[in-house]
Amino acid sequence: MKILVIEDNPLNMKLITDLLKMSGYDVLQATDGETGIKIAREETPPLVLMDIQLPGMDGLTATRLLKKDEKTSHIKVIALTALAMKGDKNLILEAGCDGYISKPIRYKEALEAIGSFVKEIKDGE
Repeated sequence: MKILVIEDNPLNMKLITDLLKMSGYDVLQATDGETGIKIAREETPPLVLMDIQLPGMDGLTATRLLKKDEKTSHIKVIALTALAMKGDKNLILEAGCDGYISKPIRYKEALEAIGSFVKEIKDGE
């Protein structure tokens, strides 16, 4: 299964990509929201891991655009964020994210969260 990771921090990108590849996923990468949207429209991966604090277009705006587009609205989006306050979770979900993983990323928790979304996607096929 393809997973698109939209993350501007090189260390976080490497960590997430290595984690996903070791778990058997094909990984697509983008370092900003505009490129991420372009890749999502071209490749239509079933799952996107979206950093919220991106340069230029932030991750919430990118998520809203993906969810409004008929071609990409079905894609599950998991926010990757250091914003983990109570109000932040509501903003993330209101923007259209299907869930979130807080940073710093903890391997086991991240894989469990991703695995549950992958199962949901496969069950819905």
